[in-house]
Amino acid sequence: MSQDSPTPFLPGQFLPNGNRSDPPLPPTDPTIGYKLNHFMLRIRDPAATMHFYIDLMGMRTVFTMNTGPLTIYYLGYPQTDADRADIPAWGQRTSDNLAHTLGLLELYHLHGSEKQPAGYYSTGNDAPNLGFGQVGFTVPDVPAALARLKAAGVTVLKDVGVATRESIPLSKWEEEKGVGLGEIHPEYSRILGQVAFVADPDGYLVELVPQTML
Repeated sequence: MSQDSPTPFLPGQFLPNGNRSDPPLPPTDPTIGYKLNHFMLRIRDPAATMHFYIDLMGMRTVFTMNTGPLTIYYLGYPQTDADRADIPAWGQRTSDNLAHTLGLLELYHLHGSEKQPAGYYSTGNDAPNLGFGQVGFTVPDVPAALARLKAAGVTVLKDVGVATRESIPLSKWEEEKGVGLGEIHPEYSRILGQVAFVADPDGYLVELVPQTML
């Protein structure tokens, strides 16, 4: 690998723990107990967004709160048959244990944003306002999930079997600046072809990843 390479990794290698250079994490480390709890998306139309994430993606509401200038919605997945059989009880238990629950989705509806035109919020994937990429969900059967979402009118941004530079996405705007050049490695193409992307009601990319990767 040349000294001026932007990455220390060889193309196409799947490397658990990267290059194994992370420092040890002893029991006395001050970060012990930290958890990746949630991330937040701004939304314009709560009805449309909740339909997508609840009715189509199967999440359920942990709690909502009208704070005055905005309403917060926290969503998560009930994990057991007992949880799914009694959603209100699951919501209460999860709310009571909120700080220790992983994988939550927080939605911010700033009051008045519903009156703004579509595209009011940047999705992070439109040049030059690039940054945020996508929210990823693993599902048992990507083609089946994609077919159901298509039938519900959801916009498909990348179908299964597609593995192009544009579908990652890598924009022409970046390419013209010399960013993200080069061909996709065949090993990553194999993985990417099993993944699909759809758009939620605000245009955020939602990634569907198989729980068993071939």
